[in-house]
Order: sequence, then structure tokens, then C-alpha cells
Amino acid sequence: MFRRALPSCLLVATCLFAQATDSSQPAKRWWAHVQYLADDRLEGRLTGTEGYRKAAEYVADRFKQYGLQPAGTQGYFQPVKFDVQRVIAAESKLALKAGAADTSVQLGRDALLSSRLPQPKTIEAPLVFAGYGLHIPTGNYDDFAGLDIRGKVIVYVNGGPSNIAGALKASARSGQEFVSFVEGKGALGVITIPNPKSMDIPWPRMALAASQAGMRLANPELQDSHGPFFSATWNPERAEELLAGSGHSIKELLALADAGKPLPHFPLKVTLKGTVVTKDEQVESPNIVGILPGADPKLKNEYVVYSAHLDHVGVGEPINGDKIYNGAMDNASGIASMLEVARTLQEEHVKLKRSILFVAVCAEEKGLLGSRYFAAKPTVPAKAMVANLNTDMFLPIFPLNYLTVYGADESTLGDDIKSAAAPMDIRLIPDSQPDRNIFIRSDQYNFIRAGVPAIMPAFGAPPNSPEEKLHAAWLKNRYHAPSDDTKQPVDFAAVAKFDKLMVMVVQRVANAPTRPEWKVNSYFRKFAHPATE
Repeated sequence: MFRRALPSCLLVATCLFAQATDSSQPAKRWWAHVQYLADDRLEGRLTGTEGYRKAAEYVADRFKQYGLQPAGTQGYFQPVKFDVQRVIAAESKLALKAGAADTSVQLGRDALLSSRLPQPKTIEAPLVFAGYGLHIPTGNYDDFAGLDIRGKVIVYVNGGPSNIAGALKASARSGQEFVSFVEGKGALGVITIPNPKSMDIPWPRMALAASQAGMRLANPELQDSHGPFFSATWNPERAEELLAGSGHSIKELLALADAGKPLPHFPLKVTLKGTVVTKDEQVESPNIVGILPGADPKLKNEYVVYSAHLDHVGVGEPINGDKIYNGAMDNASGIASMLEVARTLQEEHVKLKRSILFVAVCAEEKGLLGSRYFAAKPTVPAKAMVANLNTDMFLPIFPLNYLTVYGADESTLGDDIKSAAAPMDIRLIPDSQPDRNIFIRSDQYNFIRAGVPAIMPAFGAPPNSPEEKLHAAWLKNRYHAPSDDTKQPVDFAAVAKFDKLMVMVVQRVANAPTRPEWKVNSYFRKFAHPATE
């Protein structure tokens, strides 16, 4: 297909970056991985497709080339089966009923039907506004206290009070926590109103993505819901339709949310009616797993898990004539770094006491499903996994001077990466946008839920800095868009610095006399295996 023309300034920048890497063999190798994985021929590496299969074969071949031992259930592969649901929006209908009058809801403009959870064929239920929709007993916060949600669809605004830690809010929002809780209370579904302040991409791009099929693990014991469960996202610019007659406005609620204040809870005056048409099928795709054995007679039986997701979102609705969502930074970049870390450790004969388990997971874009499967059914003893280092869209689009390390405050892994970063003049800074829920939106969270301390490092930027503006512009223009391709500027010196840092972190964790530990005040300590505490 024809790719859209790039501005001349971007072409020049890309050429300059390429020239800058001529003397940096590690960065050139990293870029070669990205170029292959993000090539149009792989068609965006959607889980279950031929493009993903080619990507998986590429990773397995590199694992073999770099001396990693096969650690899947079929050589390097661990096949995973998925139930696939595609919502046919053109044949589905939603309406809001107030009294005898029905107001039609325009799908795409007003609301988007989710494809991840199994949608009911029909829905008719009253609505109730549940604030942020957070149930956090340990934080003494519960939006559902005294609220009757049985037989109703819950409406909530994404976010949470500023006095509750971002990781805690994010955890309460995860499908595993949230859906099982509200379903157990008798709710029939949920409607999320995104807060524009924390939206990664504008609504029109979200609407384009809604055509994508959703997936869930075929194993019933690993599914969030236990039956049909309505789920939708509502355009905040159209949310007054939901609040009509309630005495509240979306402007009022978003102002409270932006200030980090609690939100009210109240029944809504409208009833949701709808029919949802879906097409269902099943696919299979593998995780790819390899081991670099440790040398210590005892500690080699413990594993530091280095993970990154291989999949992206495939072929979608075209933007500027381009329909292939290549996923260069999300997450060919993370896989490329994983491969370079594995190559460096092996070829430079880095001494390691513990073994390193490299895991390229599938279906991250479908709800962290590949890592959920691996964490539940690991190919090594579950209690032998002592740490997870996850790399996902670390965004090397400016120099590496700051890192935001998700999960750094929860375990001693935060201390490890801070110590490794200090001699490299890299400073750790906190997450400046906790309501984006990044902590639960990548694969480290499934390892945490399995009791394994985990972190995910990404390039950070001080508030109001030029780097922060670059980051925001990247999310707006390239995140989950065809323009996340190999024709974008990349700071290759920063890539080499990041990969060197990750080698140092792996070496530090693998050679420590004791395994990483949860911090005493960490909420996630509750998931730890009893034998390790």
C-alpha cells in the first residue's frame, strides 16, 4: 500500500538519527529488530494472525541464536487459546428511555460498545452513577457503600480521589478486581465516562479503534466475567444525555474529578435499552519463552522474568489512507530491547547466579491476556519466579535523563533500578498522571497478582518540560495509530543507554544474595507467596 507522505522536517530528523547510530552497533541491532517487527508485511502483529506468527518465529529464532534454551510447552512456544468477539456496531442499537420517550444513542459519536467482555444480546436496565466506581476497603474508600446496583448498569467517571495512591486506584479499576466485584453485587454492566484530562487519545481515534475485535482467554477460570456483562464507554462531550434530570452536570463532575475530590452517588433518571450484535470465533497464538541459565548451583533454580509484549492491534480503520497499525514503539521497541539484553548477557558472558526467563507475550493489547495466562500457568515453578522486569513502549523519543518506574514504590526492585540508574545520571521521577492507570495497563500487573514483585520503566519527563510536550504529542498523534511506524524520530543514543541500564538491573537482581521483597506498606504484598514472606 502507499504510505502517506511525511513532512520534510521529519524525514530530515529521521535521517539525522540514522546517521547518529552508525558508530553504535547495539542501537543499530535494536533498530533492525524494530524494522522487521514493524514492517507492513507483518500487518500490525495482531494476536491470532499470520503477521503475529511471523513475529513469533522471528523472536524464537533470535532466542535460539542468542543461546537461550527453549522454555515453552512446545519448544520456545506456549500456545494460548482465545475466544474472540467482534461487536457489529452497524447492527447494534442503544437508546436512553426517560418516561415514555426514547432517545436514540449514536454509536461512534455518543458511545462505544466494548468487545472484551461477552456482551448480552439485549439489555434494559436502570442506570446508577457510582462516582469513580472504586471499591478500596484498605484505603477506606468505597463508591458502592449504601448504593443499590443489583439489576442496574453502573456509570462512573475514570479517576479517583487525590489522597489515594495511583497504584491502588489503578488496581481497583482492573478487570480482575472490578468486574468480579460488581458482577457479584448483581450489576448487569458498566458505562465508563473517560476524563478528558487523562485520555490518551482523542475520542475520534477511540471511535476508530472500536471496530477492533476483543478477546478473552478460552479458559473459564481465567475470565473476568461469568456470563454476559454489558460494557460501554461514553463520550464525555455527550454525557449530559446520561445525567438528564439528575440535578448534576458533567461539567460539575469533571471539575470535582480534576480537583481530586470525591464524587457524589445517585440514581440516574434514564433507563438503558439496547441490542448488541456480535460475531464470535476462536484463535490461538503463542507466548515465546526462553531461558538463560544461571551459574549458581542453588540460585539457578530461581528466575528473573524479563517480559515484553509482541502483539499490536493489526489492521484497522485507515487514518490518512494508512490502515496498518505497525506498533514500532508499542511494542516492537520493547521486544527489541529484550532481544538486545539477551544477546548482551550471552555474548559478553555476563556472570549471573539466577536464571533469566525471557517471555514475549501475546494479546497484551486485548487486556494483558498472554501474560495472565503465563502467570497462571508458568512453564517454570511459580514460586521460583522472583522478579519481573517488564518493558512496554518505553518511548525513546528524547534523551534518557529521567525514568518513571511503575511499581518502584512497591518492592525493592525500585531500589535496584534507582541504584543502577544513578551512575548513569538517570533520575527516577514519580508518575505525573496516575489516573491514566498505566500501572495496571501492562503485563507486569499479572506478575504482581501472581505474587511476583515487578516494575516497568519508561522514559520520564518533568512537568511542563519540552519532553513532556513531546510525550503528550506522541500519544495524541501516534499511539495506536498507523503513524507509530519506522518513519518517526528516535533517539538512538537514549536507546543504547536504556538497554545498558536494563542489563545492569538484570545483573543486579540476578546476583543479589536474596530475592526482591515487597515493601512493608505495599498494598500488593497481599499477593506474595507465603513461602517468600
